[in-house]
Amino acid sequence: METIATWSLLVLTLPTENATARMRFWRALKAKGCAVLRDGIYLLPYTEEREGMLRELADAIADSGGTAHLLRAPSLDASQEAEFRALFDRRDDYANFVRTLADARKTISGQSAADLARLLRRLRRDYETIVAIDYFPDDAATRAEAAWQDFVALVDTVLSPGEPHPVQRTIRLLPLDEYQGRTWATRQRLWVDRVASAWLIRRFIDRDARFIWLTSPDACPTDALGFDFDGAAFTHVGDRVTFEALVASFGLDKDPALLRLGEMVHALDVGGAPVPEAVGFEAVMAGARERASDDDQLFDEMSRVLDLVYTHFVATTKNANAGLRS
Repeated sequence: METIATWSLLVLTLPTENATARMRFWRALKAKGCAVLRDGIYLLPYTEEREGMLRELADAIADSGGTAHLLRAPSLDASQEAEFRALFDRRDDYANFVRTLADARKTISGQSAADLARLLRRLRRDYETIVAIDYFPDDAATRAEAAWQDFVALVDTVLSPGEPHPVQRTIRLLPLDEYQGRTWATRQRLWVDRVASAWLIRRFIDRDARFIWLTSPDACPTDALGFDFDGAAFTHVGDRVTFEALVASFGLDKDPALLRLGEMVHALDVGGAPVPEAVGFEAVMAGARERASDDDQLFDEMSRVLDLVYTHFVATTKNANAGLRS
């Protein structure tokens, strides 16, 4: 038997003389996934966080000249519970999203790396928007998740063949002096995580590093240190992409600029919290990839870009810390 839920109800009258404010509040209610019981009465399944969001919205409505009252109440019985839950049915949203994925699959062939990355980012945002307001996920959510994961895997195959699967293991702190003058190997046709990892190795770990760009992970020499492919010495670990795993492995995580750079690489490689610099970096990377004659040239060009981005993050993190101290 299903537990009877508690609901947050927002009863409001929007300001009549401010059309901009009315539209802003309506969009905010829609973005939070509120169900409409009738004009001016909105419903959400209760949690402390959701009620806090509604309380902030109610205060903003009141400040703009409208009225808003926030109430909390349980369903009267199972019948009302089912009626209320039905208002949050996201099956149509998921079905539309799955159809969008099917259409997008037809456009993948021939797209540039930058276009594919933008497509993936946009669709991820659309998917996460639905998931964020799916308060009672069911089979439709499961099917949509499977379709989304299949689509991501397809794009990864095109964009970055051999993209590694994360492993679950403890990251041990490694001695830098044992990793000097080594040969490092990763997959050819460098993309964000691999080029950033190679830059990190050359700049902070092994200044005399020699790199091999592999046609296949199976071609990795036994004496080379592999990175960013399945079975490599350094690869995705848990939620960390290869760049972040390398930072942690060599004790570089005390450098806030490297951590910020890691957030950018993470967002571009597997998604995550947006980083303002990410879009620009991705555009430069895509342009360099189109122009470079080989991965050595691409690495050289992107190393200069990464030097500049790192310098930018050093400055911004210092300024942020100075602001906190003042």
